[in-house]
Amino acid sequence: MRTEQRLIDTVAWVRIESGRILCARPAGKDVFYIPGGKREGSETDLETLVREIEEELTVALVEASVAHVGTYEAVVPEAVVRMACYTADYAGTIAVSSEIEEIAWFTYADRPHVPPVDQLLFDDLVTDGLLAR
Repeated sequence: MRTEQRLIDTVAWVRIESGRILCARPAGKDVFYIPGGKREGSETDLETLVREIEEELTVALVEASVAHVGTYEAVVPEAVVRMACYTADYAGTIAVSSEIEEIAWFTYADRPHVPPVDQLLFDDLVTDGLLAR
């Protein structure tokens, strides 16, 4: 009998500059992720995105510029990860916070260093000519 898998519902900020995408490695983790995170309570995608990016990267997203670029799902052990991805302009200077140990600008060649759901986004971005190989 098939058991219902837990859903991990996240939002992510897709920031691409010069063919590279911004990725962040949380403190205590070995893997880089697209910046963002899980919603709290009944937060909307926008509320979650704005809060998470401010907490992680110390910048304020310009809410009027937020645009949905895609939603991706990947199966991981014991769960399904759903990631709603958005672009947005920002104010401030991107910097690591207490939650984030390191930031990096990845090309498609760095795809193996991100989780499966992020890899799906990388695939679309390189196909669309937005992410350098």
